[in-house]
Amino acid sequence: MVEEEQDLNELMLERRRKLDELEEKGIPAYSDKYERSHTIDKVLNGYEELGEEITIKLAGRLMAVREHGKASFADLSDMSGEIQLYAKQNEIGEDLYELFLSLDIGDHIGIEGTLFKTGRGETTLRINDFRLLSKSLRPLPEKWHGLNDVELRYRQRYVDLIVNSNVRETFILRSKIIHSMREYLDERDFLEVETPLMHTIAGGASARPFVTHHNALNMDLYLRIAPELYLKRLIVGGFERVYEIGKNLRNEGISTKHNPEFTSMELYQAYANYEDMMDITEDLIISITEEVLDTLQIEYVDEEIDLSRSWTRMTMIDSIKKYGDVDFSEVNDLTIAKKIADDHGVEYGDETSVGEIINEFFEKFVEDKLIQPTFITEYPTEVSPLAKRKPDDSNFTERFELFIAGNELANAFSELNDPIDQRERFEDQMEQREAGDDEAHMMDEDFIRALEYGMPPAGGLGIGIDRLIMLLTDSSSIRDVILFPHMRPEKQ
Repeated sequence: MVEEEQDLNELMLERRRKLDELEEKGIPAYSDKYERSHTIDKVLNGYEELGEEITIKLAGRLMAVREHGKASFADLSDMSGEIQLYAKQNEIGEDLYELFLSLDIGDHIGIEGTLFKTGRGETTLRINDFRLLSKSLRPLPEKWHGLNDVELRYRQRYVDLIVNSNVRETFILRSKIIHSMREYLDERDFLEVETPLMHTIAGGASARPFVTHHNALNMDLYLRIAPELYLKRLIVGGFERVYEIGKNLRNEGISTKHNPEFTSMELYQAYANYEDMMDITEDLIISITEEVLDTLQIEYVDEEIDLSRSWTRMTMIDSIKKYGDVDFSEVNDLTIAKKIADDHGVEYGDETSVGEIINEFFEKFVEDKLIQPTFITEYPTEVSPLAKRKPDDSNFTERFELFIAGNELANAFSELNDPIDQRERFEDQMEQREAGDDEAHMMDEDFIRALEYGMPPAGGLGIGIDRLIMLLTDSSSIRDVILFPHMRPEKQ
């Protein structure tokens, strides 16, 4: 490590020396804008049409230089691709050629020249003139080694993007996935809206919030853990189809599946229910996958995933019976539920309920076995404080979660629109908070008031965009699909 740091310092000193020489010669090291005529992909794909007579102007980062006496080859990279350059001393002059040879890997340059193909058939730009646009003062990692230190990659994403083309492709695909999602919803008359990021009451999910303080109002505020309650207020107000794509922030642990700041899409549709939300979820993800990947057969962490219709639908009780070999369909007594939990090593709290034990069983014995797309339906009422109860069994709700490759990707339900029932659920959540559960819901009197004005029956859906992108880019960690994931401060 000491030798590496010493080598780095020497390389940086050498680059500073070159910077001083440029200033002495009056050559700008950080130029103004550069008008390029093409991007590299347009040149590579349009060689036959462009021909060898048209002057081409490109701009990008120098990625390699291969010196051969009075003629040299180099590689230039921009966001669209990489192209070979050719510089010859007797064509551009001794001074310009000397400047070209003094360039470092990582420098940004603007190039003017004409195209030709080498004997090996490689499209190459013959340099007629060039300009240094930005001097790189730090060396890039050696290209053949790449940037493999995972923590360094996440902490210095800008370098990761420079040297790892597959990382760039992941984030380009991320943008296409979100764009495709928006197009899908817009075409179906959903209205994109924006709701507050700072809340006076943390609600819409069971999560621990971040707390901030507003100086002018002298009051604490919670950073949004979910947009749900504000979006449902809009359904009360008469908007019948709304959605929001945005950030949520939860004060929770960091793992391959969790980042404190993450992106979700939530939608709400009046006069619909959770079965409609299942149809939308399946159709939306299939539509996005076909558009961006052109296939429904994908691979995720060595698992072959088939996203073709129709996805499995299974109640939570049935899934536990299938994968955990325990039948809770007739279990209503808490003492019996606790005995079953004890026999199977399932943990529960002092203030637990039958529904919470059932949910713990599901998480322990079922989740990681749901590889192919599976909707798990009918969650216990105790763990679904915002979902409508099943008409034929008030112990369970009209709710589902979507699992693919063992990961939860979506959560949805028929929205609870009974203000009296909602108040009782909030009161139950408040009791759990008083018992020490700091992730339980708070009482939201204004939301109750909104429901009292009358909210139509509605279906709501939330999709974790980061996890969807993990699936479609075969990324095993959420940090691989977030440009700047949260990390501990760098040690100095």
